[in-house]
Amino acid sequence: MAARLRKKQRIMLLVFGAVALALSTVLVSLAMRDSIVFFFGPSELMAKEATGEIGTDRRLRVGGMVVEGSVVRGAGETVTFSVTDMKGQVDVAYQGILPDLFAEGQGVVAEGYFREGRFRAETVLAKHDEKYMPREVTNAMEAAATLKE
Repeated sequence: MAARLRKKQRIMLLVFGAVALALSTVLVSLAMRDSIVFFFGPSELMAKEATGEIGTDRRLRVGGMVVEGSVVRGAGETVTFSVTDMKGQVDVAYQGILPDLFAEGQGVVAEGYFREGRFRAETVLAKHDEKYMPREVTNAMEAAATLKE
């Protein structure tokens, strides 16, 4: 009888552990669902902004290629430029020193807030060598090229 009771207790402990693990997995997934995307492409960012999916207080990342001829250096360390995924374009304003590898026509990821139709970057990350381009940017550019054909 005692052996049967211990077996039942072990089974109940295993069931409780499995339920606790499943519940914690669901809670972590819900908490991280907005953070899972590494960055949005400009066309995706504009679509989400139009539908109201993103607010002005949400920290975001936008990635793509720096549009040729769009870099404008203002007073001090103020820089504005445009980022494209070949389907859409978003203007970016940044206050600070840009990475050494930042250049027009190159891949970039900016982190900050989308407000009043302009992305206000707090951090700008540039590519690290001439062959690097984020996979999402490559996919978006290939999709845009196929749409044009």
